[in-house]
Amino acid sequence: MGAIEVSKELLDKVYEIVEVAKTTGKIKKGTNETTKAIEKGTAKVVAIAKDISPPEITMHIPLIAEEKNVPCFSVPSKEELGAAAGIQVGTGSVAVVAEGEAKNLIKELLSKAKQ
Repeated sequence: MGAIEVSKELLDKVYEIVEVAKTTGKIKKGTNETTKAIEKGTAKVVAIAKDISPPEITMHIPLIAEEKNVPCFSVPSKEELGAAAGIQVGTGSVAVVAEGEAKNLIKELLSKAKQ
């Protein structure tokens, strides 16, 4: 299965989830933190950037996310992902570990992504 490619409409929702979770819940930024969150079973949803170089940096994330039944979404831009996560630099991946007020947004995203 791997990372779920999202439409433009759902892409905005992925960034919104990261922003809302950052403000009202808890997120982990960066590949190492994301990997640990998935392995510990604390990640609720994961986003990885497609434009990360080399791609090997995040290549393992969709695989372990699938093993742990964590939805993993692919977004085009590490800069936009970093901005959504509230950091000045791009990031290869973000894991939402506490949804906060993003809980319903995540439910909505997952139901639309399955269609």
